[in-house]
Amino acid sequence: MTTWQPDILGDGYQQLVLPLGTDPDGEGEITATLVRYQPAGDEAPRRAVLYVHGFTDYFFQQHLAEHFASQGYRFFALDLRKCGRSRTENHTPHFVTDLAYYDAELDEALRLVRAETGGDVLLVAHSTGGLVLPLWLDRLNRRPGGTAGRGISGVVLNSPWFDLQGPAYLRNVGTVAIDVLGRLRPKNVIPAQKLDTYGVSLRTGGWSYDLDWKPLAGFPLTFGWLRAVRRGHAQLHRGLDIGVPSLILRSTASRSAPEYDPAIDTVDAVLDVRQIARWAGCLGDRTTIVPIDGARHDVFLSTPGPLDSAFRELDRWLDGLDNHGSSTRNSSVQTRTAGDPA
Repeated sequence: MTTWQPDILGDGYQQLVLPLGTDPDGEGEITATLVRYQPAGDEAPRRAVLYVHGFTDYFFQQHLAEHFASQGYRFFALDLRKCGRSRTENHTPHFVTDLAYYDAELDEALRLVRAETGGDVLLVAHSTGGLVLPLWLDRLNRRPGGTAGRGISGVVLNSPWFDLQGPAYLRNVGTVAIDVLGRLRPKNVIPAQKLDTYGVSLRTGGWSYDLDWKPLAGFPLTFGWLRAVRRGHAQLHRGLDIGVPSLILRSTASRSAPEYDPAIDTVDAVLDVRQIARWAGCLGDRTTIVPIDGARHDVFLSTPGPLDSAFRELDRWLDGLDNHGSSTRNSSVQTRTAGDPA
């Protein structure tokens, strides 16, 4: 029996703890947390959204839930194991040695959402979640019935992490070193400069969240976790078949800085958007890529102008998804600038 409890986000939000048993990475008992938005008195639609966060993140974007609700979707979000609501003091934040371990909570969350709504499910993910979800869908699509047969209608990826940013040698020699150290010393922290510029940009922009669950400079990176991510990147680059149409939203530019300045508010200060564009075609099926001028790394935490553009592009794509029908397959990649005709 499922027992929903009040969530920290207040009225209309509930949470459900999903027991996952013993951690395969040796950190004791683990859980995930499913959050739902269910406004009082609203007629519950059959179709739903399931949202998955990124690294150093958890679900707090109430305006995103409310926007999807206005478009006729029930909204659910998943805090993965050792993240946000699901993390305990014994857990290394966000630590996994294999991204496929997340299949357990993703499978269960999808089952629960489908059981509660009875309709199709749209998947939405940000950053590292935008890598985790396609890998899961590729595995799911290999099972009888595929992803569409499990009621998944499409995927929206918000600045997905498709490759390792930084100099080219990090993606070559660096990845070899990460692979070795990730096997031998998985919980060792990677020496790196910690920047809080993106976090300061979000807070300066008025976005409020729990700094214990989402520190301004991020959680430390471990070799084992980054090894899992690089192995996921390699799988993506070989080509996936997620089985449903996808929308990719990203900023038009990337920039890093040692200290915050207002220009950081209008770029992706975390990932290289050129890599997102380069690897987007690896998802398979029908892919639409829309660069949003002036967007932050989390496109849905952008300043008001780019945020409005992102929601307009999202709604336009959702209308097309409804008209297209998720059963029609067409392997193509489309790119347009926000505001261009569909």
